[in-house]
Amino acid sequence: MPPAHCQPLPPGTVIDTYRVEKLISRGGYSLVYLARDSEEGLVVIKEYLPDALATRAAGSLEPQVNPEGQGKFNTGMRSFLEEAKLLARIRHPNVVSVLNFSKAHGTAYLVMRHEEGCSLHEHIVRKAKAGAPIREEFLRGVFVRLLAGLREVHKQKLLHLDLKPANIFLRRDGNPVLLDFGAARWGLGEAQVNLGNIYTLGFAAPEQQQADGELGPWTDIYAIGATLYSCLSGGVTPLAADRRLKGEVLPPAEVRWARQYSPQLLELIDWCLRLPIMARPQSIYALQKVLSGELLDIVDPSWFSS
Repeated sequence: MPPAHCQPLPPGTVIDTYRVEKLISRGGYSLVYLARDSEEGLVVIKEYLPDALATRAAGSLEPQVNPEGQGKFNTGMRSFLEEAKLLARIRHPNVVSVLNFSKAHGTAYLVMRHEEGCSLHEHIVRKAKAGAPIREEFLRGVFVRLLAGLREVHKQKLLHLDLKPANIFLRRDGNPVLLDFGAARWGLGEAQVNLGNIYTLGFAAPEQQQADGELGPWTDIYAIGATLYSCLSGGVTPLAADRRLKGEVLPPAEVRWARQYSPQLLELIDWCLRLPIMARPQSIYALQKVLSGELLDIVDPSWFSS
């Protein structure tokens, strides 16, 4: 049940040509709905609604924004729409397709293609429960393609900033799709400190947790390393960067999974997870070169059941 101070849109609400069916997830700055377009096709709609700045009663359509927070709310909404425009220009098989974006009911909406399959997190947890370790060929196949999509995003001067297994979707044919871009997180300025959890501990780079941290491709690269680490551990979240900075130790992948995976893969994970920015890979291309060593040309759906 969503918090009483920020209720979702009622089922049946019409946004442009889309009819909302149900709420499927929520975060600190947005609500996500399953909806249908005028031709009965399923879509996913993300609504800009930072719960630190707005409230909405059950059955209402428009959020109520405190006058003191209206400026921050408007700045975040402009950023949300600007980045939606950039994402809509990206046409890549491994990046979620943005179909439309608009303003309505006092806020903004982003419409994305609905995908069939499951998240990477769901897949690795299911494999772990069955006692089946994730195969290296599977990881290489998924992440080389995922990195190709992320590289295209970086070319647009965008960062994802919330990469984790739950935000990587696996289509039924095994191809990955990068989901849930933090569009509204950019441009919020001082509002960021009041928007709650705008990153995921364990996957967020140390600079994301610092007021003056320098964000760049290396920030998403840390999260790629943490995501791979989580895949090898059966879906367990790695030790958070802030705790590592205080002296707690994350066991290196090269030690923890020695002889279970290739040294090349394990070294790559530890490289991505280094705390100093300059000690990590500085570009997605560097990761692609390592991971694509023995990659098959076509993703094999049988990897899901093997």
